[in-house]
Order: sequence, then C-alpha cells, then structure tokens
Amino acid sequence: MTGLVRGITEADWPLVAALEAGAYAGTSLTEGEAVLRTRASAGTSFVLDLDGRLAGYVLALPCPMFRCPDPTRAERPRHRSFHDSNLHLHDLVVSAPLRRSGLGTRLVRHLTDAARTHGYTTMSLIALAGREPFWRAHGYRAHHRARVPAGYGSGAVYMSARLAALRKAS
Repeated sequence: MTGLVRGITEADWPLVAALEAGAYAGTSLTEGEAVLRTRASAGTSFVLDLDGRLAGYVLALPCPMFRCPDPTRAERPRHRSFHDSNLHLHDLVVSAPLRRSGLGTRLVRHLTDAARTHGYTTMSLIALAGREPFWRAHGYRAHHRARVPAGYGSGAVYMSARLAALRKAS
C-alpha cells in the first residue's frame, strides 16, 4: 500500500481531528482540533494521503527530555531553541481499517528521518497502555520512573530513543 506522506495543510486539520476522535472514542484522550494544532511543528508533523483521502497522521514538537505536553491543555506557542535536541512524538493515528498494514511504521520512519534532518538527537513519546511493545519494536526504551501526566491514562509509559540508534528509512 502506497501513499504520500506530506506536511499538514490548513484543509487537513478537520480531518486530522476526525481521525483523532475516532481513534480515541470512548476515552478521555480526545483533544480536538484547536489543541491538536498546538502539538504540531512545521517539518515534524505529517499526514498520510492515500489517493486524496487522509489515512493517518503524526504530530511532533520540540520538548525537553522527560517532559511532555499535558493532554488536558493546549501548548503555549514555542519555537525551537538552540538547546532543544529532543523531538516529542505526541500522537500517531492510522485510520482503523488500515491499521496493522505497516502505515504506522511508515509514518514513524518518515518522522525519524525528518527529525535527523532537523538536527534532533533523541525522540520521546508517551506509549499509551498496551502500546509499549509497538514502540519497543521501533527502538524506543521505557523510562518507568519518568512522570507521565494522569491525562494519558493508567499504564502510560514515557519512552525515548537516540536517533543514531534507530534504523534509517528505506
């Protein structure tokens, strides 16, 4: 299955919010379009376009290691500083009928390459309950002692990876 991974356009945001709402229906994890926009940075947030249809997205922003966005409130506008070497992958969603087809891995690899290009040395994320094995398979290491805001739900784990150790995309 192919498709185009590209930067997010203004017209994509309602579709990104709809994908997010579907992925997290029945949980307290839905943030909505306005908050999602604060989780995206230019050059490190992308959508997967399959023949003109949005099939998934990944949102990432600079964030110091062992910190992460609070899911209960929007981020304040922040520009990357000289000291920011960590990119935080805030959210990755693939449309339900297309899950387990390798598209999530494709988005992760694309983001990893973009992070390298932008000079980041590490990436972090919060693995929601039950998703730690997926991220471990992609080279991320759990930091069980790191504080995770309660809004991510029980069982959420802070994870990180050094970009030099992650496999380059093919």
